[in-house]
Amino acid sequence: MTPPRVVFMGSPEFALPTMKSLNQEYPVVGIITQPDRPAGRGRTLTPPPVKLLAQDLGLPVIQPRRLREPEAMEQLHHWGPDLIVVAAFGQILRQEVLELPPFGCINVHGSLLPRWRGAAPIQAAILAGDIETGITIMKMDAGIDTGPMLSQRSAPILPEDTSETLSARLSKVGADLLIETLPGYLNGRILPVYQDERLATYAPMLKKENGMLDFNQPAEFLARQVRAYQPWPGAYMTWDDQILKIQRVSIVSDESSIQSGQRTRRFGYPAVGTSDGLLILEQVQPSGKRAMGGKDFLSGAKQWD
Repeated sequence: MTPPRVVFMGSPEFALPTMKSLNQEYPVVGIITQPDRPAGRGRTLTPPPVKLLAQDLGLPVIQPRRLREPEAMEQLHHWGPDLIVVAAFGQILRQEVLELPPFGCINVHGSLLPRWRGAAPIQAAILAGDIETGITIMKMDAGIDTGPMLSQRSAPILPEDTSETLSARLSKVGADLLIETLPGYLNGRILPVYQDERLATYAPMLKKENGMLDFNQPAEFLARQVRAYQPWPGAYMTWDDQILKIQRVSIVSDESSIQSGQRTRRFGYPAVGTSDGLLILEQVQPSGKRAMGGKDFLSGAKQWD
């Protein structure tokens, strides 16, 4: 069997292990990724990680704002892929694209589908308190992560995991599982299996405001929110009329005397009351300053409580 011509679509760090593994095993004829975007304090125009890797590997890359742009579709047809592999691309594929390659479009998705379909499955799993998540290799259809599945592999969610650390582990799991799955799929031994719609849950795209901590929630939920939204959109609260980013916390569960939202101190750290327990702010980042330990923050925050 002649190896299939592959086009890869992806953008962030999560996509890199899959892209590297694909390039080692199959002829990758083109890369499609998101446009360069402003990043950092200076809002410097920054290329997505997939573009940088494509350049290192000497692979042709295009960055359409929308895949439906005529120039992008013309290039895709010119590449003539037998298979398209997608990992965290960030755009919905139209039917024309889904039907273009003979073997269809295969997605490396960061959850155990049908749980956590959508744009932020890793964050959603941590926020919900799931004890495990995983990777699903699926054949894409016109829905959002609704296509039939080819394979799955689970991975534990560790108590200290943030979306950053969990994403890094899952990205390697995804790359390995894809390379293990593709031969069987391409020769017809692995057949797609439809998802159970009754078990479906959805993880919508996150916005900056999702990171705002609501201290009417229990401390355990807020601690998961801090981990789930690290590094983006980041968890935060308002203090002294400014944003205070919350980067690492712990909880004390037997503090019923402190009201929700009430600022106090525990063990030399800033702390805030919740609906159930006390949230200890172990690492924070005041507006316009570097990240610092909670104790260092308190030394300069005389009006904290």
